[in-house]
Amino acid sequence: MRILTASDVRSVLEMDTVLDVIEDAFEKQRTGDVERPDRPHYPVGIGRNQAAPDEPYGTGLVMPAYIHGAPYFATKLVSVHDGNPDRGLPTVNAQIAVNDAETGLPVALMDGTHVTSARTGAIGGLAARHLTTGDLAIGVVGAGTQARWQIRAIDAATTIESVTFFDLDGEILDAAVAELDDEIEAPVTAADSAATAVAGADLVVTATTSPAPVFDGKELGDDTVVVAIGAYTPEMQEIGPTTFERAAAVFADVPEEVADIGDVREAPIDEDDLLPYGDLLAGAVDPPDGIVVVDSVGSAVMDAATAEYVYDLADERDLGTVVDLAD
Repeated sequence: MRILTASDVRSVLEMDTVLDVIEDAFEKQRTGDVERPDRPHYPVGIGRNQAAPDEPYGTGLVMPAYIHGAPYFATKLVSVHDGNPDRGLPTVNAQIAVNDAETGLPVALMDGTHVTSARTGAIGGLAARHLTTGDLAIGVVGAGTQARWQIRAIDAATTIESVTFFDLDGEILDAAVAELDDEIEAPVTAADSAATAVAGADLVVTATTSPAPVFDGKELGDDTVVVAIGAYTPEMQEIGPTTFERAAAVFADVPEEVADIGDVREAPIDEDDLLPYGDLLAGAVDPPDGIVVVDSVGSAVMDAATAEYVYDLADERDLGTVVDLAD
């Protein structure tokens, strides 16, 4: 079993390639050539906090998947702990176990946080590729790890004119601006409000764990692309009803799961109104004029595809540490 650290994983991640890997994975998911069991998510840490014993510290998720014909299957273990930034720790942590599809033997255990970030970033990157013509003014609400990878992916997919971040945490906001300003050619700035960040943007990204809409839909331009990647439970809501009312189309990476998050539950739409994102990427539907929303909860299929890509390169380059669990 090859153990791959965050540094090992990041060293082989090339966003140009990840975009293509994820686009191919969406096609497999669209045609039904995947196994993607329901992913449970559950509160963790109840009973550990003496000040609030009935409150959880965070959420645990299990995300298994197999792509037909692939040599491996993968299972991602995820934790989301909103209080971690106060501890100097990342909000989202993940590990991915990779097993041989023929024998079931373990092949790799890798850092899943970078895999998650890159494949989630590809959601925004592919939206930019298929729904815009480039030279984008981008507004980002949320400035954590996921938000930054959205910009890396969009930068790999098309040309960026400017990026404006907003986050309630000033330190995270400043860190995002400094980090991305060193990585991309376009100017990266901080806004004093979400409204300022999204005003005039060609593409808006929301990457938060907010329980309430993070901007007013009235603030969007008439042809804005909105990529929402933060909400994944009924209690989480980044996008408000006004945005959905104005939208010409709403695409979802997993429509049946997106229908159950706060974004959609509080909107004047239901599952039947959600178009599969894979149909857009495959050219089965034409990009509409007007506001377009891409809402994502994440699919384990994308993790499996990215993990396979990472493992093959790591094995070829002999990265990480090989251990024998049966020893």
